[in-house]
Amino acid sequence: MNAPVPEKLRQAFEAIELNDRYTSTRGRAFMSGIHALVRLPMMQQMRDAQAGFRTGGFISGYRGSPLGTYDQALVAAGRFLKAHDIVFQPGVNEELAVDSVWGSQQLEFDPASKKLDGVFGIWYGKGPGVDRSADALKHANLSGTASLGGVIAVAGDDHLSKSSTLAHQSDHTFMACGLPVFAPSNVQDILDLGLHAFALSRYAGLWAGMKTVQDVVESAAAVDVDPQRVRIVLPEDFAMPTSGVHIRWPDEPLVQEARLMQVKWPAAIAYVRANRLNHNVIASANDRLGIIASGKSFGDVRQALRLLGLDDAQCRALGLRLHKVNVVWPLEPQSMREFALGLQEVLVVEEKRPIIELQLKDELYHCPPSERPRVVGKYDLPDIGDAGGEWSHTRPEQDWLLRANADLTPALIAQAIAKRLKYFGVPADVQALIDSRLSVILAKERAQSNAAAQSVDRLAWFCSGCPHNTSTRVPEGSTAMAGIGCHGMAVWMDRSTTSWSQMGGEGTPWIGQAPFTTRQHMFANLGDGTYFHSGLLAIRQSIAAGVNITYKVLYNDAVAMTGGQQVGERPEGHSVAQIAHSLRAEGVVKMVVVTDEPEKYSGRTVVSPTRAGHP
Repeated sequence: MNAPVPEKLRQAFEAIELNDRYTSTRGRAFMSGIHALVRLPMMQQMRDAQAGFRTGGFISGYRGSPLGTYDQALVAAGRFLKAHDIVFQPGVNEELAVDSVWGSQQLEFDPASKKLDGVFGIWYGKGPGVDRSADALKHANLSGTASLGGVIAVAGDDHLSKSSTLAHQSDHTFMACGLPVFAPSNVQDILDLGLHAFALSRYAGLWAGMKTVQDVVESAAAVDVDPQRVRIVLPEDFAMPTSGVHIRWPDEPLVQEARLMQVKWPAAIAYVRANRLNHNVIASANDRLGIIASGKSFGDVRQALRLLGLDDAQCRALGLRLHKVNVVWPLEPQSMREFALGLQEVLVVEEKRPIIELQLKDELYHCPPSERPRVVGKYDLPDIGDAGGEWSHTRPEQDWLLRANADLTPALIAQAIAKRLKYFGVPADVQALIDSRLSVILAKERAQSNAAAQSVDRLAWFCSGCPHNTSTRVPEGSTAMAGIGCHGMAVWMDRSTTSWSQMGGEGTPWIGQAPFTTRQHMFANLGDGTYFHSGLLAIRQSIAAGVNITYKVLYNDAVAMTGGQQVGERPEGHSVAQIAHSLRAEGVVKMVVVTDEPEKYSGRTVVSPTRAGHP
């Protein structure tokens, strides 16, 4: 522990600083995926500067729909971002943040007033924020990007519903909005694929989606930070129309739609093909079984192969080919056909509902039978008869090879790979190795399952001193509706609180219940952060419907559940007085400020006839 360190090594250690992740321009720096997302726009600006362009960046998202601690990391790195002309401006909610980023591309409508050659943008949001922003994302994507702009929409997906009311898979929303979907597998991928995403966005005039999950974005590694590490290749086999693909005004909706389908998507596919973003990682001439994976699942496949005792050389000897997909939609067809050529079967490993699997089947459907391998993924091949398609399985969980709900683990994937290898047949010694490894995997799973069954769950509770400890209680015989926020914990407490709504819908389910129940009144919990985001509209809807409801606007002056960020951008935050003024203007019949310090309001009327009192 106290062994002498060589002088050269000691000097190297002393030269390392935490801020190297933002300041180094060569070599390696240690950072998390969140830090990589902060570093990414700086690298793009440096690449532009080295190419002779003056560009800046604009980043926006909703602080209560965080991608990890991205917003806080951006604030902490403010001086580094400013040095690269990158502005971070949080949005009141997710879709307004999309509109703000869209505005960075609309600088092209007034070119004479531009300060820079172009501005690239990043929007971020958790899965629910992606869903609620679909309208804005569609409009912005159809409108397009600037030639020296480009936009990445980064989604933080919660496959296990650890911090969301629902499990999310944002790929489908991105696809519905027409955004190509990048899927980084590690921290280095966030930087490398991020630069490709900006380049594709500029080339094809599209917003680019990027899907991240906790296992990737909250991991950390030493990564190459050279801004020129990524070599961008522009397609030579795609003819861009003379009218181009970039944002313009005026622009008719049907013209935008035609440009999206006939030019932008084909241009994106051409970019993916030119840069070999989807490629074989393990391959040989005599391969029989192919495995295709992306994002987190690609790392899980690598781990699963290690669990089975199979290194790259053994995989080649067994005829196992591994393909990494970095852009999951639209799936570039040429690399898919090259990957599938000569294989007897393809195993698609992807979490949640199938995306790659369905596109692969569609692409291979028209191939000659000799060039069309079997494709398995979510469902295994039946012992007898025809498995049919996704909706042929009346009891899906009985037929799953790789489940579509929850997530996938390296252990689950290892079992699926072992099953498919056994189907093909492998040498006896290899089969013995796989069987012994599988027994260890299964034993660990059983032990973990037993430990989980014997463990005691400790439900979360309010922080000491939090006003929600008392403010979520209701009079005996009353009931309350829950909302999004840490006060949602009231649903498992003794608070007579039930149900959920999406963020901003708090209390409005009562509108559909009130005409059909003998209950005369309902309480609804609504945090001040949610109120600022969209909750005011829920109150407006309840007033418009004329229902008898009491909203408890639970005030703690923070977006508490996601890091305690300030509500709004004003130095004073969003005060009780401001909320009271807004509610009075909306037509609230009666308003009471409940506080354990009524003296704070002594001698001053917040908004007449509002009154203040003890809880």
